[in-house]
Amino acid sequence: MRKKLDLTLPVDTAMLKPGLRLAVGVSGGADSVALLRVLAERKDGLGLVLHVAHLHHGLRGEEADGDLEFARALAVELGLPFHEARVDAGAAAKESGETIEEAARRLRYGWFRELMASGEVEAVATAHTRDDQEETVLAKFLRGAWTEGLSGIHPVVVFPEGRVVRPLLGTTRAEVEAYLRALGQGWREDSSNCHLTFTRNRIRHELLPLLEGWNPRLREHLAQMATLARDEEAWWTGEVTRLGAQITMPGRAVRGGGRASGTGLGSTLSIDVTRLAGLHPALQRRLLRYAAEQLGAAPDFSATEALRGLALVGRAGQKLELAQGLSAERTPRELRLAVSAIASAGTAASVEIPEYVLAVPGEVEASAFGLRMRIETIETVRGAKGETATLRNWRAGDRVRLRYSSGPRKAKEVLERLRITGSSRKLWPVLEIDGRIVWMRGVELEPMPGIRIVASCLEDAGSQALSTEFPRGD
Repeated sequence: MRKKLDLTLPVDTAMLKPGLRLAVGVSGGADSVALLRVLAERKDGLGLVLHVAHLHHGLRGEEADGDLEFARALAVELGLPFHEARVDAGAAAKESGETIEEAARRLRYGWFRELMASGEVEAVATAHTRDDQEETVLAKFLRGAWTEGLSGIHPVVVFPEGRVVRPLLGTTRAEVEAYLRALGQGWREDSSNCHLTFTRNRIRHELLPLLEGWNPRLREHLAQMATLARDEEAWWTGEVTRLGAQITMPGRAVRGGGRASGTGLGSTLSIDVTRLAGLHPALQRRLLRYAAEQLGAAPDFSATEALRGLALVGRAGQKLELAQGLSAERTPRELRLAVSAIASAGTAASVEIPEYVLAVPGEVEASAFGLRMRIETIETVRGAKGETATLRNWRAGDRVRLRYSSGPRKAKEVLERLRITGSSRKLWPVLEIDGRIVWMRGVELEPMPGIRIVASCLEDAGSQALSTEFPRGD
């Protein structure tokens, strides 16, 4: 065992209670090694039962193998139990449509939850620092985050299986490295941290230093913004939950009283538009997003504004189709939100999604997508009459020709431009005629002469008015 030294490193121990069985996630990098060393030095005084956990992501080959051996050796040196696992983040990203960073994070936290569920540990500590917080807030600002996104990395995240805590969130990377050097403790360097192909690395090595030339206190202000946003969100969450229960209603109203869910829909929720109209716009947006979140959707700013416009100035019968399988209909008194059955389950990858074949002209009800699709022919134009069309889920390798575009684009790239990622991307309908994709949900494609495509949200037989019209060849 190394000799104990009287060295200090700022650590938030308020989240660490005596008797806590705590696993420290150790990648081998400076931050995680410093967290492990400082907690190992203080575990007796804090009353912690300390473990070490390392996940091999299946990336970086021999370098990652070395990280695993380093973490294991450090755990042995400190006399702590060691937990390890291996995943293939590259394959997971390819299957899910996520970036490698997104897939790796999902797999990592999934394993942490498994570890807590096993009962061997009650919580997992990760070594996110103030630098990580600053980079995260700036990255989310660049992507157009809502206030909750600007809250950045939270000190404590609660899962059903246990908690993930970040005791170094107020500590800088410079303090971490100074601590390790004074201790004589080495660490591993991840070569991918220098690759500017990753957004976080470009922010760290290029953008932040540039912006600090404009404001030397930028990093401090970003960290403060995260704290302010987190406290704001904590207050708003309680307020929106309270009001949301008052103005949202499950299902939809039916004649004679009572409420019912729509045929072909996974779930529905309605909002009292009269009460919504009397609220401040800031609260209107939050309540609309709250309602959508109850259905498993997360509308962006444009989608939220479209919902607000439909609720406040829309006419009865008007409808919208939005990303993530979310649809909306205006009734005389309510705004009805719904998601397709598969999209709401969030398990499109494990469900066999059917393909629907229809004649041209023709019509089909596609319950898997929550759509009614109709193809009309334009008699004045020699079109595709007599052929068949296939309404199906998009596939890797599909290419589409956008209206006013110079050439075909990959469907995957189009979905990325729409910011449709992860589970939402798994269920996205396209219509194919004679090997050509002529319609894609939410995308304006180059017209196919001779046909008009009309898509609407699938409803009960008594429903009226189409949700969205996609004219082609007019």
